[in-house]
Amino acid sequence: MAKLNGRVALITGASKGIGAGIAKELAAAGAAVVVNYATDQSGADAVVRTIVDAGGRATAIHGDVSKAADVARLIDQTKQAYKSLDILVNNAGVYQGMPIDELTEDEFYREMNVNVLGPLLTIKESLKLFGPNGGSIINIGSVASTSYTPGFSIYSATKAGLDAITGVLAKELAPRNIRVNSVNPGATLSEGTRDAGLYGVGSDFEKQLVAATPLGRIGTPRDIANAVVFLASDDSGWLTGERILASGGLR
Repeated sequence: MAKLNGRVALITGASKGIGAGIAKELAAAGAAVVVNYATDQSGADAVVRTIVDAGGRATAIHGDVSKAADVARLIDQTKQAYKSLDILVNNAGVYQGMPIDELTEDEFYREMNVNVLGPLLTIKESLKLFGPNGGSIINIGSVASTSYTPGFSIYSATKAGLDAITGVLAKELAPRNIRVNSVNPGATLSEGTRDAGLYGVGSDFEKQLVAATPLGRIGTPRDIANAVVFLASDDSGWLTGERILASGGLR
């Protein structure tokens, strides 16, 4: 029997990349999944088709996690589709590398609103759907929260904030049997990182990161998704407040 049979999972930012990989692996483990997207409906629909064609259950629901009204609608539509929720994966995130002398208020608020406010709003609303048996919340952080990569001061700050949120809410939600953990990827190849010219293009930045990664390669969305499935399942039932580095040893 698949370890997540009968459970419902919501993955934010799941139309491509790591989020899409997580949605597919959770579905393969037996969960019915909500594939959330902010702008890429065609990508989200493609993820749903892949899951359904493989015999799983999935639906795509729009919502910008940085907007409270969108998040409320996302949770309401999740309730309409599946009645309840057992697993929440806060994956939606944005970033833009820039040196400090190019920093702008607009970029600061864009990243903070999606990467920090978004998970807070989504967790708050999702509590309406978690039942008496609780469930699992998994925040997708980044090794950037502690690796301090030059040019990523805003992004690193948002992911450090998400680490703190994980720790606080692990204690706050424990009485409700809701576990809260983080998976913090290292260098991971996805559509977003490829389009940004970070990985998959033979850049000097990519070569430096591979050289600094003990396992000697760039990660894949499935590498991250496997850790998420573990945290979503009863196999991790005694874990909460943990920060798992899914980074090939990169620190």
